[in-house]
Amino acid sequence: MPGTDIRAYAGNIPVSAQKVRLLADLVRGKDVVEALTTLQFTPHQAIAKPVAKLVASAMANGEENFGVSRDDLYVYRIFADEAPTRKWRRFGARGRFKPWLRRSSHLTVILRERE
Repeated sequence: MPGTDIRAYAGNIPVSAQKVRLLADLVRGKDVVEALTTLQFTPHQAIAKPVAKLVASAMANGEENFGVSRDDLYVYRIFADEAPTRKWRRFGARGRFKPWLRRSSHLTVILRERE
């Protein structure tokens, strides 16, 4: 089925969207197997694990629901959006208030079959 979008979504990943976008740019346009290998050996493992898990989930969706071989799939689109930010209190010197922003992100992967 050419042109069919195979998608997977992960919400509230506890990593900022800015950091996730760095790895999303690495795997965009690559074959799925090559993208998973790239994510496995990248030095940013705390960020790469949720991204790799989502790409693998989208690959499994394509195999199970659409009957597409994993060798024919490639990462058509991958993007990270900002999720709600948790605000923590931190008290600084001279009675000041220093907020800690615990950012999170929503990640979406869309795979397509090679023509």
